[in-house]
Amino acid sequence: MTEITRANGHRLDGILPLGEPPMPEPQPTEDDVSFDLEVGLSAVRSLKSKIPADAHSARNLGTEREGNAVLIDEDGTLVTIGYLITEATDISIGGPDGADIPAQVVGYDHRTGLGLVRTVEPLGLIPLTISNNVSSILPNEKIIVAASGGIPSAVLGDVVDRREFAGSWEYLLDSAIFTVPMHPRWSGGALIEPRSGTLVGIGSLFVQDPGGNNSESQGNMFVPIDLLPPIYQELVDTGRAKKEAKPWLGMQTTEAVGHLVVSGVHECGPADKADIQVGDIVEEVESQAIESLPDMYRKIWAVGGAGSDVRISIVRGSHQIDVVIRSGDRHDYLKVPLRH
Repeated sequence: MTEITRANGHRLDGILPLGEPPMPEPQPTEDDVSFDLEVGLSAVRSLKSKIPADAHSARNLGTEREGNAVLIDEDGTLVTIGYLITEATDISIGGPDGADIPAQVVGYDHRTGLGLVRTVEPLGLIPLTISNNVSSILPNEKIIVAASGGIPSAVLGDVVDRREFAGSWEYLLDSAIFTVPMHPRWSGGALIEPRSGTLVGIGSLFVQDPGGNNSESQGNMFVPIDLLPPIYQELVDTGRAKKEAKPWLGMQTTEAVGHLVVSGVHECGPADKADIQVGDIVEEVESQAIESLPDMYRKIWAVGGAGSDVRISIVRGSHQIDVVIRSGDRHDYLKVPLRH
């Protein structure tokens, strides 16, 4: 079961064998926007993080991560994609003079994938305003995709789709934003509406077939920024959203050749303790047949909160096996740095 129908990724290593491609064109100009382009793009800063080697996420995401973060207030709060800062003990943000400025994790939300960091001192830059009209970002609209580095690191691209997105790591968005061309430094980058200069999304993934029409194109997936305001204060106050934690199984599942195949199991996680193995095919959840990855997640999450027993039926070789997995809270499996 190795024929994966689609690939996506958070970094280029192992995805594009020739390394980082050149920045696609065209770059935006002042004629393309209705705001001060250089000032707006200056809010997109570089981010570097270091993670302990024994951290839960180190095996899949590495111990040194680089990407972007977007300044959203004058006090030095930036929003980024959560996998850049998960379990991070050392974070730095690129300052306006080129020197790195230390930063700390404010919070991370597993449901949305968004994270907040704050620099130890203000950056002295004008923040981007969070859009209050993300729903208006529709296919065929022009959009700016920006990484740190100003205009040379920005692309005037196109939104090609708004649709549901399911990630293999027990992650689901109802209306992700898909763009072309592929920006080579998408992680934590900013999706900016050209007319208003507001922030509408945060870069998450490289994706094949971003338009969902079985094409050979490559692009990026962005998390809509309107998912942040409802949980912003909770992240600031406690480091996480207050909603009841969903049941987490600790297994990665991939749609392949018409099946849902377990492609990874987190060591000592709930699925591992229940003896779920890579290569198992998931057929039922709670005695209900599953039709897709989003359908599987929704059936698992409908069982109850974290700690609920989840019954799944798998096929392993020629045998069908019924397994009960005592789910967990994903947050409890992470090494969470002390908040200051």
